[in-house]
Amino acid sequence: MNLKIISLFFLFILFGCKSTQEKKATDLEYLVAIMQGTYSSEKQSIEDKAYFNISLRMTPIWKSKGHYLYVEQAMFEKQDSPYRVRIYKVSQRNDAFISEIYTLKNEKEWIGKWKTPEVFDNLAESDIELKPGCEVILKKQADGTFIGQTGEKTCPSELRGASYASSKVTVTPTQILSWDQGFDKDGKQVWGAVKGGYIFDKIK
Repeated sequence: MNLKIISLFFLFILFGCKSTQEKKATDLEYLVAIMQGTYSSEKQSIEDKAYFNISLRMTPIWKSKGHYLYVEQAMFEKQDSPYRVRIYKVSQRNDAFISEIYTLKNEKEWIGKWKTPEVFDNLAESDIELKPGCEVILKKQADGTFIGQTGEKTCPSELRGASYASSKVTVTPTQILSWDQGFDKDGKQVWGAVKGGYIFDKIK
């Protein structure tokens, strides 16, 4: 009888651990799945003239290497000239989801390649560069959304006289809310939205 109880106990531990691991993997895959797509802040720009109409595209690449997204962000009327070209690597550490940010050394060569993501198989890892301290750490909420931000003063920036940048992000199945701001060494904001983040609605 005792042996039977012990066996059942170990089976519970084994399958219980497996279920937890599967849940974590599912959460990561779900996050990456809802992040990818084409987004627009057009609705917000119409309702509030303080915001621009911005296009955001997030396309999965390098599927055999992990969870990577090629990202372009541009003014709607200048989508051929994005002002931000990045690669995000999304991973999981315990209960947190980490979105690491990479720049491309020859980014102009890759603009518009989201249309044919398979060409990124020709992009070497040596051709991208990590932005240390700029990763966004997300946590899954009870309602299934993911909310997170960069570390405090960890992401260096020299844009428009800034000393550091910060990003606050919320990811849902239909929207990405992103508030990027730059601050000088005295903590004064020098770029980015002032009233709140941009609301990007998924359009496909």
